Amino acid sequence: MAERDRRWDLARAFMEREGLDALLVFGEHEDAGPAPFAFDTWFTNGRAGTTVVFPRDGDPISLFPMEMFTKDHLESTRRGDVIWIPPENIRASRDSRAIGDTLRELGLEKGTIGVVGLEPYPPWHPEGIVPYRLWNNVLTQFPEVRFKQVAMALSRLIMPLGHEEIAVVRHSARIGDAMVRAMVDTAAAGVPESEVYAAGMAAGYARGTIPAAMHFWSGPDPLASGLPQWGYRPQAPRTLRDGDIISAEVFCNVGGRHTQHQVTIAIGEPHEDLRRAAGVARTAYDAGLRALRPGRTFGDVVDAVRQPLDAADGWEFGPAVHALNPAIALSGFPADASRRMAGASAYPPEDDHPTISGDLALEPGMTFAFEPNYAFGRRLAYLGGTVIVGEGEPIELNPYTARILRAAGGDATICAGVDSSS
Repeated sequence: MAERDRRWDLARAFMEREGLDALLVFGEHEDAGPAPFAFDTWFTNGRAGTTVVFPRDGDPISLFPMEMFTKDHLESTRRGDVIWIPPENIRASRDSRAIGDTLRELGLEKGTIGVVGLEPYPPWHPEGIVPYRLWNNVLTQFPEVRFKQVAMALSRLIMPLGHEEIAVVRHSARIGDAMVRAMVDTAAAGVPESEVYAAGMAAGYARGTIPAAMHFWSGPDPLASGLPQWGYRPQAPRTLRDGDIISAEVFCNVGGRHTQHQVTIAIGEPHEDLRRAAGVARTAYDAGLRALRPGRTFGDVVDAVRQPLDAADGWEFGPAVHALNPAIALSGFPADASRRMAGASAYPPEDDHPTISGDLALEPGMTFAFEPNYAFGRRLAYLGGTVIVGEGEPIELNPYTARILRAAGGDATICAGVDSSS
């Protein structure tokens, strides 16, 4: 409850400072996967997928999407769970009519309401998450209300985590490492890639969390990032072979706080170009750690990470660092993939990607996914994990995945091509 009070007090001070009479916060479906738009859970500490109305002079009201949420809330209460939103502050629907009824109930037919959900949220929601029909109905009902987009300002407010949240992030990072170790222990020539995937997910489930579906590709030289193809097409998983690598993004979520773990696992002896690529990526990772200090900006970190990437003679596959909790900042990167990959010219051209939120001032408690990647030819090394901005030095939570990992007959070792002392 101390964490609840800390958050609600922050929200009330934010509304006072911004001249807001209330906040209207939209949340995404609970099965949204990595980088979910789940600001509602910051206020409720509950099941994702609700809409929150928080009056400046009162407590938040949570609008549920279906009756099953009410039944779960009741059962949790019966069991003695710590519940932030009492039954009297719950509404049975979150459609435009329910939103309108709640605003009228709170006397908010006029004034200024801050809205979370209308602004872009990378990468999945380039123009917000609020449905047109719902929002048009709300605007029609309240012609005298000034609705103000506040998602970015609120995001920057909540990025520095409290002490309890940092403990949760540390726990999530430990579970993520356990997931990766289970994958390394399972990976071997002759094993279906689905068994490696299952081993990682099972390690997360067994430790008391429900991780998001991981991005996972395998092969001698995969240049891709996303769900395994057998997850969305009717086809069989690959069987791993000697010389393959597994390239994966492992997403762990404990109590609404997220960690990310970038994984490259070599099956057998790694190719020399893969070792070289990992060396460049590791240099970028270390440069980012040196730059991640309070008082600097996210753009400063991006510049530091980019220097060794720009200096090498290979190419960069994707972003090297981004924010977590929430994911409002993303490093820019060149459109190298569209120029370097055979067959890419048949697809729509890709533009260089600018850095998002480069002006974000770093504060202790902010969390970031460090995921530098680099390729020579088709040999791509992706490595890294979650890092917290400390009072001085950064807090590196996942040094285990900040290098190539080696699977050799079920025996996990550090790849000899990367200095294990780093």
